[in-house]
Amino acid sequence: MVRNIILILACWCGATLQAGEKPNIIFIFADDLGYGDLACYGHPYAKTPALDQLAKEGTRFTQAYVTGVTCCPSRTGMMTGKFPGTFAKYMSDHGFGDRVTITELLKRNGYRTGHFGKWHIGPETKNGTYGIDVINGKDRDARGRAENGRDAYIIDAAIEFLEANAKKDKPLYMNVWGHITHFPVQPSKKFSDKFKDVVVDESKFNETMREKFQHCREFEGDIDEGMRNYLGDVWSMDAGIGRLLKKVDELGLRKNTIVVFSSDHGPAPVKLGGGRNESPSRIDAARNMLGSPGIYRGGKHTQFEGGVRVPFIIRWPGHVPAGRVNETSVISFIDWLPTVCQITGAKNSEPNLDGEDISDIWLGAKRTRTKPLFWRVGNANARPAVRVGDWKYYHYNDKKTGPMLYDLAKDPGEKRNLVKEKPQVARRLSNQIKDWIATLPKEYTKPNKQKKRDKKKEDAKNN
Repeated sequence: MVRNIILILACWCGATLQAGEKPNIIFIFADDLGYGDLACYGHPYAKTPALDQLAKEGTRFTQAYVTGVTCCPSRTGMMTGKFPGTFAKYMSDHGFGDRVTITELLKRNGYRTGHFGKWHIGPETKNGTYGIDVINGKDRDARGRAENGRDAYIIDAAIEFLEANAKKDKPLYMNVWGHITHFPVQPSKKFSDKFKDVVVDESKFNETMREKFQHCREFEGDIDEGMRNYLGDVWSMDAGIGRLLKKVDELGLRKNTIVVFSSDHGPAPVKLGGGRNESPSRIDAARNMLGSPGIYRGGKHTQFEGGVRVPFIIRWPGHVPAGRVNETSVISFIDWLPTVCQITGAKNSEPNLDGEDISDIWLGAKRTRTKPLFWRVGNANARPAVRVGDWKYYHYNDKKTGPMLYDLAKDPGEKRNLVKEKPQVARRLSNQIKDWIATLPKEYTKPNKQKKRDKKKEDAKNN
């Protein structure tokens, strides 16, 4: 036991390196990818060899969380170390106010910074925003998509950044944020044909997925075809990541590069807001939105585990344990800023962070986090949720559900509401949520609807 503690401390102490040894960091974020959408996370049909190999070479976490149930809030927590509900103005429209981002802190610490792919974290996308030297958030052309998938241009831009900066003295930090598997899921036949023999056995999926299959049928979709298309999209994402990781090796960067892969939240629902009033093209695309939350309930737009629990894989040779699955540590992207600052030696000047330094957990320690995880959208009347230890509590007051309490250690699928059986626990967590809400803004600005429409058009273009 003592020996293990000494080894962990040695690894942790070695994490904050001398200036010339600061690690490169590549953070790959998928969009709307479910917890259960990778082969290494248990999907019965997926083929994700690059990410499976990354997991073998690093550590795979099973209790990793995002900070929001949609794109902008999720990215906000990661960039700032603050829960999205603490921002009075919608971040995609107004940015982060006076909060300093992880990229600004790393820039001050001598890093060369880049961002490639999806943005959705503020109105400005010019180079220099948030301390990011190179921002390439838009598709320069569509060449290569048929060959390498719809995120090909993002991978190409990231590779160009690596090649241009690998031999310079400064360490690198990169956000590589793809669009896969965001709507619309419409891969070329080249990709879906890799799964042409897939015939869906619905018994291999949970109740949330079976509801999706039913919605697909309601849209007169073919479940087998929809699954093949979805898996083809995921396969092209994995292949693109494989290209990027191969370039890391070719440039001799593997040993001192931290690679993290995750998703911004759970998988999107098949059922669209307008139901059968949706356009034929949207209905056709929705039939392919068959992302899986694994064994968990819910998905995108929900605070249930399927909406906020995501895959998280990290590789850092010689520092992060290889071939390990961490099933006990609860981690979150709210911890990204303080953790990356600790590992890189960047001065963390941000006060009152909601996250905590979990660098020791990344490096192999098994411990209980000290801070709770809260979820609430930017609306004073929105319903909040919290996780503390193994308890997940939903402070809901609607007639349909009321408050809900689940013991995730015994009931990860959130099937048995323990509010009446554990009233003291429910009361304690309810009070914790009330105390947190008392610190939040009393009013919020609504998202700019025109900007949302423009964003949809931009997403359609990039997808």
